Amino acid sequence: MNWVDYQKKEAALLRREKEKLQQNLGGLVEMTQIPDIAIVVDPKRESTAIAECRKLGITIISILDTNCDPNNVDIPIPANDDAVRSIKLIISTLADAVIKGKQATY
Repeated sequence: MNWVDYQKKEAALLRREKEKLQQNLGGLVEMTQIPDIAIVVDPKRESTAIAECRKLGITIISILDTNCDPNNVDIPIPANDDAVRSIKLIISTLADAVIKGKQATY
């Protein structure tokens, strides 16, 4: 994209939008297939992700707080989805299990 063709303010807005899209969706470029599972921390906040996973038939593992509906996910994990330490512990445990599972199949 040639930024010279735009006015300064318009170019800045386009740059910011491009950076935001790259940050949020950049990992999709490297995906070669649909994932087997999706891990969602707050299903109430990530309702769009839940809906997309449902459409694609992706298994959903989710950390559920008391304000979330457990019927929207396949594998609920009851925990506080606001506490950073609990999220880090659960996600790292799930990641280790996925890595261990992948190593066992190869």
